[in-house]
Amino acid sequence: MKPYWIKTHSVIKRLLPNYVWDIPNNENKVYLTFDDGPTPEITNWVLSLLKAYNANATFFCIGKNIMQNPEIYQNIISNGHSVGNHTFNHLNGWKTNNEEYIKNALKFRNLQPITQKKQLFRPPYGKIKQSQSRKLLQVGYKIIMWDILSADFDISISPEKCLDNVLKNLKSGSIIVFHDSEKAFKNLEYVLPKTVEYLKVNGFICESI
Repeated sequence: MKPYWIKTHSVIKRLLPNYVWDIPNNENKVYLTFDDGPTPEITNWVLSLLKAYNANATFFCIGKNIMQNPEIYQNIISNGHSVGNHTFNHLNGWKTNNEEYIKNALKFRNLQPITQKKQLFRPPYGKIKQSQSRKLLQVGYKIIMWDILSADFDISISPEKCLDNVLKNLKSGSIIVFHDSEKAFKNLEYVLPKTVEYLKVNGFICESI
């Protein structure tokens, strides 16, 4: 098995039913998500492209990046997209003790727009202990995973392969992971325009979570 999931196995969904892996619907709605921002230039490039296609998305932001780039974060919100918690310092839950992890995740709450009622959380690397997730669920977070991982962050794969990761697994209700980060941009710059064009031509609707 590859070190990342291209499409989440149904067994994993059954084992972890408290996580949101996809959002099934009969309306051809899909959910574009972007992790690790906001990032200078890259996040605003994503926002411009989404606006051109009238597409909504969800941005799982890192708290320290918000502090460094508050204007870009405000642009995400002003453009009508949802934002979610990706911890304050991009912590790996498997390698972090529970107290430190929860404290770091909840530090993000001060940055959450008051206009957004939903509390969304995505664990960096998809790695979180069940003891950590239980606490976050208790305080009102929905833990958002995915069923399609573009793997745009993987510099060893080609942009064409990255696009194939998305399109071959796409279905109504899919939650798709991209990254508005410097590391991912080589693949993202190729994949995202082709993805949103494919979605438009094939009658999909891009909504925020």
